[in-house]
Amino acid sequence: MLPSGSTLKEVRNRFRWDVPDRYNMAVDVCDRWAETQGDRVAIIHDHGDRIEEVSFSELRDRSNRLASILVELGLARGDRVGILLPQNPWTATAHIAVWKMAGISIPLFTLFGEEALEYRLNDSAARAIVTNAEGLAKLSGIRDRLPNLERILCIDGPCPGALYLPAMIAGASARFDTVDTHYEYASMLFYTSGTTGSPKGALHAQRTLLGHLPGVEMSHDFLPQDGDRLWTPADWAWIGGLMDVLMPGLYHGLPVVSYRMAKFDGRFAFDFLRRHRIRNTFIPPTALKMMRMDWSRNTPRTALRSIASAGESLGTELLEWGRDAFGLWINEFYGQTECNMIVSSCGALAPPEPGVMGFAVPGHDVQVID
Repeated sequence: MLPSGSTLKEVRNRFRWDVPDRYNMAVDVCDRWAETQGDRVAIIHDHGDRIEEVSFSELRDRSNRLASILVELGLARGDRVGILLPQNPWTATAHIAVWKMAGISIPLFTLFGEEALEYRLNDSAARAIVTNAEGLAKLSGIRDRLPNLERILCIDGPCPGALYLPAMIAGASARFDTVDTHYEYASMLFYTSGTTGSPKGALHAQRTLLGHLPGVEMSHDFLPQDGDRLWTPADWAWIGGLMDVLMPGLYHGLPVVSYRMAKFDGRFAFDFLRRHRIRNTFIPPTALKMMRMDWSRNTPRTALRSIASAGESLGTELLEWGRDAFGLWINEFYGQTECNMIVSSCGALAPPEPGVMGFAVPGHDVQVID
């Protein structure tokens, strides 16, 4: 979506929003590629002991089957479905399936305790949730306090008190017509951290993916380019993981690498970047600082083409370290759960300045109001 150019002014002057009246994200991140390049790799999942590759045709098949299951279970347009899963292909499948049947997906952190889950599931009036054995154990303790929750679908077995999703997928119909939705139709409900009072739900429309693209492309020095491959240690339950990496990557037909990292480790991150030949990554500043502690001038270079970061100011020291460690400018950007990817640096246009988060992303008018 972001036009090419040698200066920010040129890019901004050439930029135009292109948002069709009828729009469903599931088509752009899945079906469109499955129809034209079905064998193209969508997700590469590192299980630790083996690598699983999921093509766009497989992603369409799985999401169609899950959408069929949700409808057969009685869910309808506008119903909320929680997704309590770590980084893995099931997570992408669940979100896409919910959008296909015009439901609203609710990303939920696997680290949430019972109280956090109870609040969000009740506040959203979620009718169903897709989770794993770990999530099921938490839900079992609060099930009687979730009056709206009718179905729990579990990807692991055995799963007492839940439906075993893999078995259901195998017997479900792979034919499903994605519901035709308006670009303003609701698609996702993200909950803020609740720094002031209880967590607040931020409802995003189908168009939110298109709204993210210019900022994502800018923070990755004009994504996509040949050979690009994305990964982030950020959880896909966070808008930074889901909408800054996973869905934009799928939109562009790029392979997205997934892995469940229980605890961030700098040495492991360097090794992971090299092993999977990652070209584009989003790494929060706190994680970058941990990587800096585990880096030396003998640390082998990665294949990275772009690094994006956000969450706090990078500062001069971290920016200069990024040049030494990766040979790249780390592109700082800014966004919130409610309004994301609106300001960004772009090393391909101008070197980032310490203490400056970047420029207004083309298509956005950003002002500081006192």
